[in-house]
Amino acid sequence: MTVWFVTGTDTEVGKTVATATLAVGLLAQGRSPYVIKPAQTGVTADEPGDLDEVRRLAGAVPGHEGVRLAAPLAPDTAARLEGAELPSLAEQRDAILEAAQNHDVLVEGAGGVLVPLGNAWNLLDLAQTVAHGGAEVGFVVVARAGLGTLNHSGLTVQAIQNRSLYVHGLVIGSWPAEPDLAAEQNLLDLPLLTGVPLLGRIPADAGRLSGADFAAQATSWVILPPD
Repeated sequence: MTVWFVTGTDTEVGKTVATATLAVGLLAQGRSPYVIKPAQTGVTADEPGDLDEVRRLAGAVPGHEGVRLAAPLAPDTAARLEGAELPSLAEQRDAILEAAQNHDVLVEGAGGVLVPLGNAWNLLDLAQTVAHGGAEVGFVVVARAGLGTLNHSGLTVQAIQNRSLYVHGLVIGSWPAEPDLAAEQNLLDLPLLTGVPLLGRIPADAGRLSGADFAAQATSWVILPPD
């Protein structure tokens, strides 16, 4: 099975909706997605998190959170403030590899690839150790539509590739109903600059759809890359 790491060029770029979109695509192919959020921050124990939102949009897909922290900060910072202990890199790796025995796993990061998810390790470290564990690993990078996205997207793709990890492509996480000139040109410039394909664009209001409407439309937004 494949492990798909979903990362963003920044925070609030649409990673969760993109993860739900990929889950719908896998389900449409008759596959069994499993969604993992290694670190969920910014929500209390009784509030819905990103995994809950994925399930609202894509259906009752199996999955789990590695840790949940209340402060809306990087996981290591939030854990330090709460006096909480984060799962180790080995624990997170083993949970992903176990899920990958029977599922295509979607791992949604926190912010960008360099945001620490634990004590001195980030999403790139996690992906590398999962790959060393024998899983097929690839990244989907969720980017903004407009001005500034070329630099952020290029740096993110380079950071991943510098670790000898594979990038399936880019997804625009929130495509405006009335895109400006920069957004329109970025459809051409993003793949040229980064050297990876643009897999699709998700409408800006997609996260407001009902689960039924989301599932009916999501497969038209993003081309699911091959394994």
